[in-house]
Amino acid sequence: MSTRDSSRSPSRASRASSRGSKGKDKKTGSTKRKAKHSAKKHEDSAASTSSGHPEYIVPLVLTSKTQEIFSCRTDEDVTYENPFKLLKKEDVLSDLKNRAAVSDFSPFKSIITEYPGEELLLVFDRDFIYGQNFYLVVTEEAKESMLQPPEPITDEEEKDEDFEDFTYVPPVPRPWISLGSELEVEEEMVEESQTKIKFMISRVHREFGSRVTFSDYNASDVKDGYMECASYQDKRFNVKPKERDTGIQVVPLLQEQSTQTKWTYPRNACTQYVPREFTEEQKRECLSSKSLKDFINSVSLRLEMALQQNEILNAFVDDWKALCEQESTFGGKSDSHLKEYQSFTDHRFGKEKTISCISWHPALHGLVAVSLAERLSLEDRVNISSKLILKPSLILIWSLNDPIHPQLMLECPDDIYCFQFSPSDPNIIAGGCINGQVVLWDISAYYELLTAKNGVTKNTSKVGYCPRTTLEPKASNDPPLVRYCAVSSIEHGHREVITDIHWLPDLFEITRAGYPYENKSGYCVQLVTCSPDWYVGRCSVWGVPCRISFALSVMFWDIRSNKLNTQTPASKKQEENQRDVPFGVPDTFKHLDLVWRPLLKTSIPKTDAGGEFSPIKISLREEHHSCRTADKLQTQVKEEKSGGGIHYSGLRATSAKNTKMLEDINTSYFAGTEDGELLYTDWKMEKDGDSGRLISAKPTQRHVVHDGLVHTVQRSPFLKDFLLTVGGWNFAIWKEGVTSGPILQSCCTQQRYTAAHWSLSRPGVFFIGKEDGNVDIWDLLEKTHEPSQTQNISAAAVTYIKPWIVSARQHLLAVADDSGSLHVLEIPWTLHHPSANESSGVLHYLDREVSHLEYYEQRKTFRAAEKRALELKDHRTKTETTPPVKSKEQLEEEISREYTAYLALENAVLTGLGIRKENEELTVKT
Repeated sequence: MSTRDSSRSPSRASRASSRGSKGKDKKTGSTKRKAKHSAKKHEDSAASTSSGHPEYIVPLVLTSKTQEIFSCRTDEDVTYENPFKLLKKEDVLSDLKNRAAVSDFSPFKSIITEYPGEELLLVFDRDFIYGQNFYLVVTEEAKESMLQPPEPITDEEEKDEDFEDFTYVPPVPRPWISLGSELEVEEEMVEESQTKIKFMISRVHREFGSRVTFSDYNASDVKDGYMECASYQDKRFNVKPKERDTGIQVVPLLQEQSTQTKWTYPRNACTQYVPREFTEEQKRECLSSKSLKDFINSVSLRLEMALQQNEILNAFVDDWKALCEQESTFGGKSDSHLKEYQSFTDHRFGKEKTISCISWHPALHGLVAVSLAERLSLEDRVNISSKLILKPSLILIWSLNDPIHPQLMLECPDDIYCFQFSPSDPNIIAGGCINGQVVLWDISAYYELLTAKNGVTKNTSKVGYCPRTTLEPKASNDPPLVRYCAVSSIEHGHREVITDIHWLPDLFEITRAGYPYENKSGYCVQLVTCSPDWYVGRCSVWGVPCRISFALSVMFWDIRSNKLNTQTPASKKQEENQRDVPFGVPDTFKHLDLVWRPLLKTSIPKTDAGGEFSPIKISLREEHHSCRTADKLQTQVKEEKSGGGIHYSGLRATSAKNTKMLEDINTSYFAGTEDGELLYTDWKMEKDGDSGRLISAKPTQRHVVHDGLVHTVQRSPFLKDFLLTVGGWNFAIWKEGVTSGPILQSCCTQQRYTAAHWSLSRPGVFFIGKEDGNVDIWDLLEKTHEPSQTQNISAAAVTYIKPWIVSARQHLLAVADDSGSLHVLEIPWTLHHPSANESSGVLHYLDREVSHLEYYEQRKTFRAAEKRALELKDHRTKTETTPPVKSKEQLEEEISREYTAYLALENAVLTGLGIRKENEELTVKT
């Protein structure tokens, strides 16, 4: 219908209603026009309310879930041509009952409940005329007018309606509905933010209308006067303005006049004096006087001694600077900052990756290995898992002599998050994957390549026993690709990422129950891993199968073969044929590949409730540290002694019957969890009193100090009883055996800590990396409340820190960042050279902190007992009954009895002294 028709609809409806005497056809047309007038009235009211909506509709938003439930999907069930959908009232009420507040009809529950009809009309608002994608018709009249629109009006009816009388209906005011526009108006309003300053000027009443006289006076003579500092032109400066910003505003004409005395330009003046001297006669008298001779004779000895001391010793030399030698060269003793020695970045394989772990080669100096991992969350890793298969997971071995090309590339089944060289055989590397598998590599075939003087050998064919696989690049300048020898069984290993790995020392080995025994082989053959994983298993309770979940977070592995040497040569040959290793892969650990199972599985159960802790890092008491050059020399001697190589497939686990159990080995260890907790527990299994099976021991200590993930748990390489833990925004130092808490705890920093490591040469120094790329250097002998110095290393977050001792004069610090770059820094002389008795000084300081902690706990216990005693005393005071109040007569009677007793005592004393006779009467005056 056109706009002209819609504007005339009210008049036509009114004229049609007045003609009631016409025929039946006219009545029918009048009824249709009334319906059309009602519909047009709704449309006009909708068009007239730009900011609101008509009273007979309710705009609402229907989510895709609700559209599927009521079959009203946009552009499918309802379209622009057919926007209507009838909903049953009972279906809407059922949806409100089932989904409650989640239902899209919940804001209009009362309107739907009071609706008189059985079906509700839902209209699809594609153009968002009323602000939402749907609107609900809440009256029966509006529903009928929309579903059954009136028929078009003919020209004859229009002519009849033109003559109808028009009745004016005044508009009815409706309440104003706020849609938030008043807030915008209030925000645009200008309000005075500062309070106005009010002045009150008063005058004595008798002075009103009096004559005013002005006179000059001195400002300094008046009590409330002021001194004016007028400006003057300085002749020394003559600046011509080249650009001037001037504003002009229409203001009343003002005139200001002032009078001031003439200012004179100040001038500099100087005065010179001449010393007054004695005359020649006075000089002769003074020199010949006896007093001067006596004075010279009295001080001559002291003067000679002072002159001799000045010749022997310079009194103006700074003794503190003389304590140390001054060196101004690079890396000298006076330099205290970390200097960048080398930087490594692999743009081919390390692009968009982070460095998760660093390890220095224990035998070949100048070689450092780093593991690369994707910088992805778990959700992103799952989404692009198909693309990650095409990207290789590698461990790169760099040389300080060649910062461009890596020396070796170790192939990994998945991203490696921790790895370590074997202390007894540096050619063996063990690592932990993100999928929970333990991987072993053997790089003994590339020993000559790594020991070459030049970092990269141009012709690798000179190494005759260095095999080349099809996976290695054909170009001679590309680094060799080493495939892993063995990988653990994925069914019997960890379920989550392996976060820490340690080789057990070659002094002992453990059994399946966790007891330490003597290691007769003299090699490191066992390692321990930890992971915050959970297992889901099945069990049967009273014959009903059920599922249980438990954590096996710490596992011990043995790289030796568990089979006994009772096989025949034919069976051995058959087994070797069945397990043929690929070409170019060493067969060092072919007996472990894909069938390697952990020797011991332990967990850390919670003491107060069910469940287990999730450890991230662990620290054993017996660990390998390269603290001094002598230790490294011993390692080299051991390697030369075992130059023939180790046949791990021929080694067998030592029987517990033939060896003795070591009682002096401490089987307890510290563990840091992902919730910021530090635990102290034992890996030895215990027998359950009810079932008799072996279970993991519960932790004896649990402390919550850190407010984030504990990523560093490390013992001091000099003081084995002391431990450093770093997590969240603080760090703490602990002592083994002290159960009350940390002996030293730092304040929270503005940036989160991400990595830390003890110094290998100074007992009181450790390095901490932060997420802003800075490295804090802490020296406990210098400062304990703040780091000694902070130095920026990278723009990305620091992910790992690993120091190393190259020689007695050169100490290096490897720092990895989140962008995949490795920075090798040279530690200055002041940070790696220990002072005299530094170890004893640090030990003395930490022992004082232990004593202070014990004193604090004693005072805490004492104050708690004192508080309980005071509370008990107050309680007794409140519960005790108050004595009854005596009357005045009772008090007088009590005083009279006491006075009578006093007189009797006095009489007995006086009688005994013979002052008073026995028959003498006492007179009492009251």
